[in-house]
Amino acid sequence: MTVTVEKGARAGNRHHTTGPRRPRPRNSYALFLLPGGLAALTVIVVPFLMNTAVSFTNWQGIGDPKWTGLANYRDLLDDSEFWASFRHSLFMVVAMAAVPTLIGLVLAAALFDYIAKHFGTRIAAVLRACFYLPQVLPIAVAGIVWSWILSPDNGSLNTLLKAVGLGSWQQDWLGDPDIALYSVMGVMVWVQLGFPLVVFMAGLQRVDPQLYEAAELDGAGWWRRFWHITLPQIRPEIYVVLTWCTIAALKVFGAVYVLTKGGPGGATDVPSYFSFTTFFEKTQVGYGAAISTVLTVIILVLSLAFLKLQTRAEDAEEGTRA
Repeated sequence: MTVTVEKGARAGNRHHTTGPRRPRPRNSYALFLLPGGLAALTVIVVPFLMNTAVSFTNWQGIGDPKWTGLANYRDLLDDSEFWASFRHSLFMVVAMAAVPTLIGLVLAAALFDYIAKHFGTRIAAVLRACFYLPQVLPIAVAGIVWSWILSPDNGSLNTLLKAVGLGSWQQDWLGDPDIALYSVMGVMVWVQLGFPLVVFMAGLQRVDPQLYEAAELDGAGWWRRFWHITLPQIRPEIYVVLTWCTIAALKVFGAVYVLTKGGPGGATDVPSYFSFTTFFEKTQVGYGAAISTVLTVIILVLSLAFLKLQTRAEDAEEGTRA
């Protein structure tokens, strides 16, 4: 009897609570976007517009700005230092985007497809953490340590070269204008390598293992499996890594500031550091704002181009599957 009453009560409650639900307003999700939108407006959009407005003036940071129109941008076209810094930035794209992406792809595939299978996933996870460690270190700390390593007098690198009988290879790694940029590039490869590696290893986890098993049964070696299975399957991750690392390379500042301060003789100067020195040290605020505005526009255009290429590649892939 008790059981019958309880079942009836539960059925009555379900019948009472069940009813037509009110339709959720379509604009209700906009409330969740409001905090992020306000933060982006305050931190990104408004400062960018203010910086752009300053770039049309001649201002020393004090007093009233003097409107000069496009004069600062015309001066940029004839500024050899700006174009030299931009060329150095292209070298940074190679060091922070192209090289880490290529090495990260091979290392991720090796850790996932070989190390994890033969030595265990724990060993692969430890190696992955070791590669990612430079991303966790503050760039100021990493830069100071590398400046000790690359010191011409008692640096670890020159000491090691002398100890193994390669004393003729000793260099002033950060003080020689001919090799300073390549030294900074080498440091940035070390810093940036962990990010592509982690992203690619995460992407490999969603690849169907049966694809590798079928290819292995057909006699495909590691390199063929990597080329014909791994690369096509993690194509979205490759686009993400290239976009993110290219943006990071174009706006790199901390490593250059700590290691060389743009020297020697501007050999390692990049647009972000050039804008910084122009803005704060030379107190040419309007001209420094013009440099940063041009750099921001270039980053936005490249980001949109990468997103367009990624969308087109995904649409083409879906079309072939259909």
